[in-house]
Amino acid sequence: MSKPPSGRGASLSDAPTVDVTAMPRVLPRIARLALRYRVRVALTIAASLLGAAATLALPRLLGQAVDQSSDLLAGAGSADAARQALLMTAGLVMLATTLRGFLTMASGYLGEYLSQRVAYDLRLQFFQQLQRLSFGFHDKIHSGDLITRGMLDLEGTRAFIQGAMLPALSLLLLVGFSAWMMISTDPVMAAIGLSFVPVAGWALGRMGFLLRVTWLRVQELMGVLTLTMEENLQGIRVVRAFAGRRFEMGKFDAAAGETLAFQYKRITLRFQGVAWMMVSFHLSLGALIWWGGSKVLAGQMTVGRLTEFLTYMTLLQAPIRQIAMIFNSMARATSAGGRLFEVLDLEPEIADAPGALPLAPSVGVLRFEDVSFRYDPAGKTVLSGIDFEVRPGQTLGIVGPPGSGKSTLANLAPRFYDVSGGRITIDGVDVRDVTLASLREYVGLVQQEAFLFDSSVGHNVAYADPWAEEERIVDAARTAQIHEHIASLPRTYETRVGERGVALSGGQRQRMSIARGVVPGPGVMIFDDSTAAIDAVTERKVRDGLARATRTKATIIIAHRLSSLMHADHILVLDEGRIVERGSHAELLARGGTYADLYELQSRAAASAVMDEPVGAEA
Repeated sequence: MSKPPSGRGASLSDAPTVDVTAMPRVLPRIARLALRYRVRVALTIAASLLGAAATLALPRLLGQAVDQSSDLLAGAGSADAARQALLMTAGLVMLATTLRGFLTMASGYLGEYLSQRVAYDLRLQFFQQLQRLSFGFHDKIHSGDLITRGMLDLEGTRAFIQGAMLPALSLLLLVGFSAWMMISTDPVMAAIGLSFVPVAGWALGRMGFLLRVTWLRVQELMGVLTLTMEENLQGIRVVRAFAGRRFEMGKFDAAAGETLAFQYKRITLRFQGVAWMMVSFHLSLGALIWWGGSKVLAGQMTVGRLTEFLTYMTLLQAPIRQIAMIFNSMARATSAGGRLFEVLDLEPEIADAPGALPLAPSVGVLRFEDVSFRYDPAGKTVLSGIDFEVRPGQTLGIVGPPGSGKSTLANLAPRFYDVSGGRITIDGVDVRDVTLASLREYVGLVQQEAFLFDSSVGHNVAYADPWAEEERIVDAARTAQIHEHIASLPRTYETRVGERGVALSGGQRQRMSIARGVVPGPGVMIFDDSTAAIDAVTERKVRDGLARATRTKATIIIAHRLSSLMHADHILVLDEGRIVERGSHAELLARGGTYADLYELQSRAAASAVMDEPVGAEA
């Protein structure tokens, strides 16, 4: 059986580098996702700006309160009027503070709501895209990497809206208005107070770039961690059977340790930037206090005016810390959003052709016409010169050694992959000219791997047609010789099968998979070695049941055991992707070629097994 390269651990970018042009492309795209909710964005921005305005009123009010207190202590003017003015100012300060708290809460709530809504949209888009992308894509990227992109990267993308985009608006207002008020009041003191800005700008720029590098590596390592855990959980029985716990722990510890090292590096970079900003800020604040205090002592400035300047500087302290968080969020969103959009922007290799129409078969004849195929355009040819026809009511058997291309051939009929040469037709219509939905509804494939969902038996059997009547579900189970076992379960068809059907044996899972393929009643049925785990006696019963269920359909059976194919109308023998023999069972035996050799080998093996069976052994 030929399979594509596994691409184990592969990523969309095998050696990703930091794209310096990514931020101008990724961040505006995230912002546009949020701007689709214009009303909520407007409400959030309004709450943020009004909260910033209430905050900006505080320095002027506090400075005014200090001057009024000084006048009251100095006995200047009417004491009652001074007290009244001071009470009024105090009331305004309390009002501004209350409004700031309420509006900050409102903007935070609205921002969180908006970012979660965008995350919901992205989750649906990402999951839908995974359903659209072709098997060729899934062959080359591990599911652990996709899970990381769809969860951790998506969360990093969402956090940009709440943690950077919306706060940046109020931050710009706070910093810009504070700087303007300081400059318009006293340019020299403003220059001293804002002297930290160049240092902060340098620290933020350096931190932002290095954080992008670190965040990209962290996201990749989280993908490795997810992959390691996913593989371990799926293969937990193998791990226990071969006492591989220590090896698995070592592998996971190595991945977790490397991730931790980069997390530490990210934290170090962030707080280094914050440290540079805060040190430069407090140096500027100390210089401002010294210069302003000198002017107060010289009578060139009131204490209230100095208080106003210091309050503006104090108000700048929180936004400065927030700037570091914003840059961190921007760096993370650039890396995470880039990885997420990398998947969302892919075009499926297998898609409906422009103007494709639903398949409308009249007779239902499946033909392979000189079909050739390779998984990689520059790679090895897997199938070559495949030519056959299957009509309704006929059964075609396909046999061949492992790697001969049998499963690949089965995957071409429902167009999981496109042929590299030749064509596949149903009633003369190329399968590439019809819609995928109608084609896959007509061509049913029971695959070699019997995958079951962690749901009830009934839901698994009726997966292809969730609205199937109970009678059809039971009939399909009878055909697959699994009904009696299901009937013996505690809740019969409502019994849960466990993750990946762990509660069932390999043969039971295969029979469940066969029943699932029979329920929708497709026009062409392909069984890809779907009875390999079933004992010979049960297989015969399954084969008889399938013969009745598919007597009016075109049927293809791929198998290693020739007993599964002996009843076929026509048999193809594949070897290295080519048809080396064809004919009925009797014709192929009479020819004395590869098929006859394989039949003799399997017959001797079966006879030897009977001879070696102990006397009195249970049948």
